Amino acid sequence: MTTPFVTFLHGFTQTGESWSPVLQAMHSGFSPLCLDAPGHGTNHNGARSLPQCADDIAIAMQPGILVGYSMGARMALHVALLHPHLVSQLVLISGTPGLATETERIARRNSDNELAERIEKIGTHAFIDEWLALPIFAGLTDSTNQKDNRLRNSAKGLADSLRFAGTGTQESQWSHLHKLSMPVHLIVGETDAKFTAIAKDMQPLLQSGDVTVVPDVGHTVHLENPTVVGKLLDSIVLRND
Repeated sequence: MTTPFVTFLHGFTQTGESWSPVLQAMHSGFSPLCLDAPGHGTNHNGARSLPQCADDIAIAMQPGILVGYSMGARMALHVALLHPHLVSQLVLISGTPGLATETERIARRNSDNELAERIEKIGTHAFIDEWLALPIFAGLTDSTNQKDNRLRNSAKGLADSLRFAGTGTQESQWSHLHKLSMPVHLIVGETDAKFTAIAKDMQPLLQSGDVTVVPDVGHTVHLENPTVVGKLLDSIVLRND
């Protein structure tokens, strides 16, 4: 039995190293690749659209399981739709196929652009403090929020990531979910009502999809409870053909 490849895509303000608590919690045999997203970590060019991100990831990854969290889940979904032959199983943690209407997307683009300008104005350190103070990250503590790792990112990289690959730039993929022929695993946190609802709306549109709601955690499921997420990913690795 060959050792499967598993590619991990992180969220906004994180880096590939953000997956280390999950990797440490996993016990199955696999070859991991934890990529830095455009504008993050050592990947300094943030001026990449979601389809361009998907193409970059397709070049970097080996065929196998693809795991994405939040922004990384949006990128992973694009990889699976544009390069389906590379993805044997798709794992979306706190993911979304995008905003349904153009009105919502325009409003979000405006909001993302304003936030990008603020990041460049106040700098990475002040922005990360503001970012981690948002209610969506209430489940993180000083020991789990990976602040030091987030501070490796540049203000320009983060700002460009928002401008080019933010949620407002994402064309709605709701009508394309039925095209995904590989198993799709949706993982969300119980206290993250918004993304739990999104996952439950996505599931019936998939050819082969399941939803796991992790108890007592929010949006950052994999950082708030890496042990449970590690076990879930182990079970997915063991199911890989």
